[in-house]
Amino acid sequence: MSGVPVAVVTGANKGIGFAIVRALCKQFPGDVYLTARDPARGQEAVAKLQQEGLRALFHQLDIDDLQSIRALRDFLKEKYGGLNVLVNNAGIAFKVHDTAPFAVQAEVTLKTNFFGTRNVCTELLPLVKPYGRVVNVSSMVSSSALGGCSQELQQKFRSDSITEEELVQLMNKFVEDTKKGVHDREGWPNTAYGVSKIGVTVLSRIQARLLNEKRRGDHILLNACCPGWVRTDMAGPKATKSPDEGAETPVYLALLPSDADAPHGQFVSNKTVRPW
Repeated sequence: MSGVPVAVVTGANKGIGFAIVRALCKQFPGDVYLTARDPARGQEAVAKLQQEGLRALFHQLDIDDLQSIRALRDFLKEKYGGLNVLVNNAGIAFKVHDTAPFAVQAEVTLKTNFFGTRNVCTELLPLVKPYGRVVNVSSMVSSSALGGCSQELQQKFRSDSITEEELVQLMNKFVEDTKKGVHDREGWPNTAYGVSKIGVTVLSRIQARLLNEKRRGDHILLNACCPGWVRTDMAGPKATKSPDEGAETPVYLALLPSDADAPHGQFVSNKTVRPW
């Protein structure tokens, strides 16, 4: 078993994920794994970094596929005895003009952005070693979408005692409400991406609380963050930040020094804790 520290970035063959891997290759003192659904694209991304003189390793990961997540989990356990840094970056968004029905967009978006991310956490968080760092890439859209929720939903999503099960029920309810065409009436905003990222931010708050309860002595820090509006396939060419600029906050959180005890369980944007 290797004593080398290890970092894993999900959804990393392009965009912000790729930029996070590039930065970690320069700054993280260990092995950095670039993961992607498609092995050919993943290997291509690794080769691109190699041309820049950077060494990343590749492992296949499709966060929509539990077997794929578990294969990565078993590999990390066997080769490294755990994990030091996990950046949950993988996510999808429908384009503004997409003609897919809202209910379809809701189901597909939440499947990956919330439920896929949650499955990765369920399988990999137990592997995170003492002084480990976990970063869940959310979005400022989660904040604006929260503001578009009914008061009752806002209270639930801001609660310091909401459980993971309750959060899962709410995320499922959103999908069901869109299928029934009643999501407006039930107090939901008209953004599937926004609701999926509310899920990621709230999940991060819950996970941090559980780490405090169960593994306080391990000094693990877990946060959600917004990379900003970044020029990627997802956000388009008009966005204000380059991918490398978008990677700055996630990388800052991934590399918090071992003597840091904060931020933890926070929503961070431009390296600053934001109110939730």
